[in-house]
Amino acid sequence: MNGSNFQHFIKKCGNLKHAQQLHAQAIFQALHPYHQPLTCQILNAYARIGRTTDAYKVFDQIPKPDIVSLTSLISLHLQCNQPHKAVSVFSNIISSGIQPDGFAVVGALFASTRLCHLELGREVHALIYRHKLDSESVVSNALIDMYSKTGKIRSAESVFAGMITRDAVSWSSMLNGYAKCSDLGSAVKLFDGMRSRDTVSWTVMITAHVQQKQPITALKLFREMNLEGHQPTSITIVGVLSACADVGALDLGRTIHGYVFKLDTSFDVTLYNALIDMYSKSGNLKMAEDIFNGITNKDVYTWTSMISGFAVHGGAKRAIEVFSDMLNSGISPNKITFLAILLACSHGGMVDEGRKMFDEMRTVYNYKPQVEHFGCMIDLLGRAGLLREAELLIQDMGMDVDCVIWRSILSASLIHGNVELAELAGKKIREREPDDDGVYVLLWNMYASSNRWKEALEMRRKMKEMKLLKRPGCSWIEVDGIVREFLVDDKMNICEGEIDLVLEEMSRHLRTCSSVLYSEEDA
Repeated sequence: MNGSNFQHFIKKCGNLKHAQQLHAQAIFQALHPYHQPLTCQILNAYARIGRTTDAYKVFDQIPKPDIVSLTSLISLHLQCNQPHKAVSVFSNIISSGIQPDGFAVVGALFASTRLCHLELGREVHALIYRHKLDSESVVSNALIDMYSKTGKIRSAESVFAGMITRDAVSWSSMLNGYAKCSDLGSAVKLFDGMRSRDTVSWTVMITAHVQQKQPITALKLFREMNLEGHQPTSITIVGVLSACADVGALDLGRTIHGYVFKLDTSFDVTLYNALIDMYSKSGNLKMAEDIFNGITNKDVYTWTSMISGFAVHGGAKRAIEVFSDMLNSGISPNKITFLAILLACSHGGMVDEGRKMFDEMRTVYNYKPQVEHFGCMIDLLGRAGLLREAELLIQDMGMDVDCVIWRSILSASLIHGNVELAELAGKKIREREPDDDGVYVLLWNMYASSNRWKEALEMRRKMKEMKLLKRPGCSWIEVDGIVREFLVDDKMNICEGEIDLVLEEMSRHLRTCSSVLYSEEDA
């Protein structure tokens, strides 16, 4: 068997036994380690099946590594999550006078991206120009990815605009860059201008709209993607299920669940987690729990999704039970898990349990509470009427208090009649978000109910001065798998006339029923 045949078989190698057999045969025929392309294939085969120690041993046997072998080592370091070592290898390539190729600079760019090291990425970019490697699309794609992930989207645009030939990865990389930088408008413009769209580009757009809290558009994109005949990946499905969860589209979520089974797609734990989240947020806790119980390889996100499901539906005790089961299974909670369990305690009014969880997060697991954790604790204390303790916790936060927390304090103060604290919370919200109509309405109601008409009228005056209007209510309804969005006083809806007629008829029917009911009670 010659070197060419060896490389053919080693590329198809998928298990340790096969790799070891080919490795031994290469040594027997004196091909390894002197035939470096073959040796690199053996190294890559071990890396592919997760035998990184064996891969390093193979590299150490190469007498004088060339650029191909050194690039394989860079890739191995990246696979082992050691970007610093990958950069060190690349630096040695440059300092030793070896001419880098496209694959070597791509490895260096990936390493700089992992390290979030923009200056290093720029230095590699300069080397690319110096060695005239910028004509390779794989290099330009890596540059777009590096600039996007380090927050320099305009530099990524410049690289994209300067490309002579763009492949599917180029377009997807630029789309993903816009998505990472929350520039959805530019992503939509680029996507609309694409002549050919593949599954990856559709998935990027669906996921981007979900992340930007536009689930309706995400679901529309998924429908268009199917009409064009593209088969979704597991990442697409996770994004679509998240969109279904955000709008409570249970029927569509069920359809997608069945669709995945029909495709015979191998279910990884991420898909299961997305299904649990979708069924939980759509109110079908039984189905969510059935899926949860059927998962054998639960990760921390599986447990967290189930805890969160019980938390938002008033199952605080059940959430704490699942949290305890998670600890007993040997899985350690992360910050999101603690957020879910604190939310459960808040919704369930379980003050002592909430205090205990908050304390354990800091002392046992050494997590520094984020503003969301403080928000849950302050909400819990506020609901329980422990406003003074909530105030003290705000003072101990050591970080900027956001409007979510002040709204929680405002709501609790209004419920428990603490006018002074309500005024303070209202003032803080208006300082940070002066266009928030809700706080003015709440304070107006508080002043009016306390017969403090001067302050109440002042709230009205300020709303008029700032031309604030109450934000229209919004609701969604799912009919035949299609989610419809409705806004209060929406004059743009093409079915406005029909909707008004139906609502008028419903109102007339309710008045008639009410009259009959009162008549029967009088009799």
